[in-house]
Amino acid sequence: MTTFWKKKQFWGGFVGLVLLVFCVKDIRLSELQALLSRVSLAYLLAAILMTFIFAILRGVRWQLIISQQGQVPLWRAVTLYSAGQVLNIAMPVLTGQVGRLILFSRKERLRKTFVFSTMILEVVFDAISLIVFILFASLVFPFPSEYRFVGYIISGATVLALVGLYLILHFQRHLEEFGRRRLRNRWPGAYVTARKFIRSFTKGIEMLRSSQHLASLLAYSLLSWTGHILVIYFLLKSFGFDLPFASAAVVMIVNTIVLMVPITPGNAGTFEVAVSTSVAAFSVGRSDAVLFALALHLLDLLPIFVLGLLFVHVEKLSLREIRREHEHEIILDRISEEGTYVEEDAV
Repeated sequence: MTTFWKKKQFWGGFVGLVLLVFCVKDIRLSELQALLSRVSLAYLLAAILMTFIFAILRGVRWQLIISQQGQVPLWRAVTLYSAGQVLNIAMPVLTGQVGRLILFSRKERLRKTFVFSTMILEVVFDAISLIVFILFASLVFPFPSEYRFVGYIISGATVLALVGLYLILHFQRHLEEFGRRRLRNRWPGAYVTARKFIRSFTKGIEMLRSSQHLASLLAYSLLSWTGHILVIYFLLKSFGFDLPFASAAVVMIVNTIVLMVPITPGNAGTFEVAVSTSVAAFSVGRSDAVLFALALHLLDLLPIFVLGLLFVHVEKLSLREIRREHEHEIILDRISEEGTYVEEDAV
């Protein structure tokens, strides 16, 4: 058994705790009381409402992505997606994505390669949305050179990813034929694995062929991130910060860029550092900026845990079991030594 100090969760939690202590060490009780005394309840409730709308829109987008393979009821899609996000939050350094993949695969009987391809689509369309909001915010605020550079990298990577996905769709048969010629006789198991991976993967990105599905997917992506910007904007108003709507977009963009690779469970500490730094750039006091970051983090987690744990309760699901097993799972579907596909019951 791996000792606890050798686990990624331990070190991720340790780093998060150190960053949290660093953020809050200079906050005085009087500053917290002064902030609470001026908080606008109406704006706070609006921010809470938008967090749930954001979570629902993300679930609806995922429902649309997998609609090529089957129809999932809206409420189940939203709660299952939120349960996957709970796993993603609890497991640092991208291991949460593996746990989320396993959860979706098991509960909806989908092949892991298909789920993997849908997660790639999520990332690509989130990147497109981020680029749109960077262009919007740059018309109002000049971005620091380092963030502009990262924006160029994201734009280039997004274009390359889209081109790569379209090439896979267009040359699917050629890829399978190439594998048949090169692998079938020498390594039949590897050939079957590659063929099944290609076929299942392309099913997940099949909607890229439909302009209607593309438009819907982009619309839900933009709407969901607009909802998150509104969460930030309403919370800024609730705290009495007189900042324009574009400033909320800047906070969202900076936070998203900084947290592209999660290091700590739930981004604890890293979230607070990123948000407080970006808010402080708008001449907000450091203590107020940190308290705002803490409040925003709690708001972001609220709908995910409420909806996700509701799914866990209804399904009598053990997320701890999935967390334990994720390290033993692989993205490729199981193939026997004779080259026979094992998971025939998956879609």
